Amino acid sequence: MIQRLDQNFFRVRFDRLTPGEKHFLRAMASLGAGPHRSADVATALNVKITSLGPARSNLIRKGMIYSPAHGDMAFTVPLFSEFMRRAIPAFP
Repeated sequence: MIQRLDQNFFRVRFDRLTPGEKHFLRAMASLGAGPHRSADVATALNVKITSLGPARSNLIRKGMIYSPAHGDMAFTVPLFSEFMRRAIPAFP
């Protein structure tokens, strides 16, 4: 069942992402299912929190993440964090 979800459900969403957005989501996935503080994602990416704004906005617009509370981000699709860890196994 997971393989079918990976190929047919998750992959469609993954393929719509830019390389930078994939990297952003992989950083989120490295932190677990979430929600996660923006500062924690910035730390995982080794960037300033202020640099996350454009990618965060694009991912919200694409329906990949949402903000359950100010400064928090979470995946909109259950199990997507696990898919990201399978799709991009190595993360710095």
